[in-house]
Amino acid sequence: MSTPTISAPETAIFSIGNIYLLIGMVLLFLVVKTLQDKGHPKRLTTALFWGLFASVFLFGDVSKMLLGDAYTHRWVGIAVLAIALLAGLGQVSLGTYQQTTEAQKQTSQQRIGNWLFLPAVLIPVVTVICTLLLDTLSFGSLRVFDPHHVTLGALTLACGVALIVGWKLTGGSPVQAFSESRRLVDAIGWAAILPQMLAMLGGVFIVAQTGDAIKEVVTLFIAPENRFMLVVLYCVGMALFTMVMGNAFAAFPVMTAGIAVPFLIEAHGASAAPLVAIGMYSGYCGTLMTPMAANYNIVPAALLDLKDKYHVIKVQIPTALILLAFNIVLMYYVVF
Repeated sequence: MSTPTISAPETAIFSIGNIYLLIGMVLLFLVVKTLQDKGHPKRLTTALFWGLFASVFLFGDVSKMLLGDAYTHRWVGIAVLAIALLAGLGQVSLGTYQQTTEAQKQTSQQRIGNWLFLPAVLIPVVTVICTLLLDTLSFGSLRVFDPHHVTLGALTLACGVALIVGWKLTGGSPVQAFSESRRLVDAIGWAAILPQMLAMLGGVFIVAQTGDAIKEVVTLFIAPENRFMLVVLYCVGMALFTMVMGNAFAAFPVMTAGIAVPFLIEAHGASAAPLVAIGMYSGYCGTLMTPMAANYNIVPAALLDLKDKYHVIKVQIPTALILLAFNIVLMYYVVF
């Protein structure tokens, strides 16, 4: 995981630097609430876990200005190792939470009805509207959105709007909302930070020229003229590498550089656009089958309070395998 950096001057309300600070402050709130939870079985180590993660967002750029890149990268690396150690040793756990009774939930559900889904619907709607129509909105010299990160800024604003609407609908309070976020984050646990960790690992693989290494390995086991096996290897490889990375976007540049470009496009003349599109779909098949894709597979299980946190994955596996087989056939007969 690398340190978040500011790529544009602080001239926007929703600049990337301000967004990182907001994330860090929310995480810091979780740390404080965890430390205050006297009934938490692993209060100190859980607080340390989230505190280390928060420090990257809160102090990453300050550290770069004061200490320089080299020292900042070192302490961030140490923090990542400490985070992995705490998670690996099982030192991150659930605490105690003040929740409404079942009767109160039923009463609230009857009162709110389907309006309960409004905050969730507002997030994508507001994000799209702001990204497409309000991206250049400004107040004098102060822009609302950082031009380099409009979508991320729009998403942040959309979450804020959804939060306010949620307070209005439920009659809750800001503290109650953030306290509930702590319960959900604790339920997900260390898997909540997997997307960021694995995405940055994909960047490391690219810099390390892993694609070239894959290309060399392929030539050892598969004849370059065997088009069908190359298609199978690309599709299955995208799925498997995505299962390891937890993110098809991280797997895509590595597998495409190692297999698709040199063998299928350059050697066999495949049409690049449909080839890489089907390759991405194959990667998504891997997403359905891995706990590494925490935001897709572990989060829903936590939100639904499923006893088996891998239940979502188990249900999705047959569909994923059928789609993967279909992608292989589609690629073989369509892209050449």
